[in-house]
Amino acid sequence: MKNRRTFLQTVAPIGLLSLVNIEGFANNPELSTNKHEVATDKPKVIFFDVNETLLDLEPLKKSVVAKLGGNKELGTLWFTTMLQYSLVVTVSDQYMDFGSIGAATLRMVAKNNKIDLSEDEAKEAVMPILSLKPHPEVMDALARLKKAGYVLVSFSNSSNKAVKSQLEFAGIDSFFDQILSVEDYGKFKPHTEVYKWAARKMNVKNVDCMLVAAHGWDVGGAKWAGWQTAFVSRPGQQLFPLAIRPDIVKDDLLKVANEILALK
Repeated sequence: MKNRRTFLQTVAPIGLLSLVNIEGFANNPELSTNKHEVATDKPKVIFFDVNETLLDLEPLKKSVVAKLGGNKELGTLWFTTMLQYSLVVTVSDQYMDFGSIGAATLRMVAKNNKIDLSEDEAKEAVMPILSLKPHPEVMDALARLKKAGYVLVSFSNSSNKAVKSQLEFAGIDSFFDQILSVEDYGKFKPHTEVYKWAARKMNVKNVDCMLVAAHGWDVGGAKWAGWQTAFVSRPGQQLFPLAIRPDIVKDDLLKVANEILALK
């Protein structure tokens, strides 16, 4: 029993660190060793994650960190806790608005760190998510893909109301042929069923779909669902080494778009 307890004490912190951005993996997608043959067929529909992939989350991060006493590490912990509990409600066959989960988990992180945060204060802290600007290269990238004739779809864990507000505020809503929210299916990405539902909504086969996202868990889920994937390695994001490697890996959306346009 003593040896088992020692082992658990050793590996537990490692498990916790896997929830946050580990310096050795950040911005280094080449560390993903699970390779597969790169797809060469053009996708028929390109789906885009919204938060962080298209929109710059910095104002949201600053707002949340301010409520957490200026502690950036707690801000990172909040984001991973929000993702954790979105999966908790999904596997429990429940659905709650992503914004509500964000506010609730912010209060949890605050309480664990002896910070008194009311429900209203938590909701106020996450409000900047509705008024985010796109990353500098996003409009050019979307315009090139749109001009080439691709069907573009936004595909977010945010609610219908939230994602529409986000895209309109950012001035990029006109690029999309369809705006999809997991709210209409009642489960969050990266549940496999969610990707397959999105493919059905667009009347295409899974293999003809491509997800463009800045999160390893998202491209991992999409690839396991049979989609093509492109990873935008935004600062602080990394691939999950045990997932199937994406078809395209670049550090900004314009480079991803150019790779897509080069597909035969």
